[in-house]
Amino acid sequence: MFAHLLETLSTWFETAEPSRREAYLASSSDIVQLEQRIRSLEINGYSL
Repeated sequence: MFAHLLETLSTWFETAEPSRREAYLASSSDIVQLEQRIRSLEINGYSL
């Protein structure tokens, strides 16, 4: 039971992170801001 719970949480976190990054990038107001956000994610890591 505990193993199943951990696996479910792990799967949820793995799918939630890309969605958050995508939403963060999609909310850019223009191409310049999008490029800055991409660079920031590449330099500082992908966790928001």
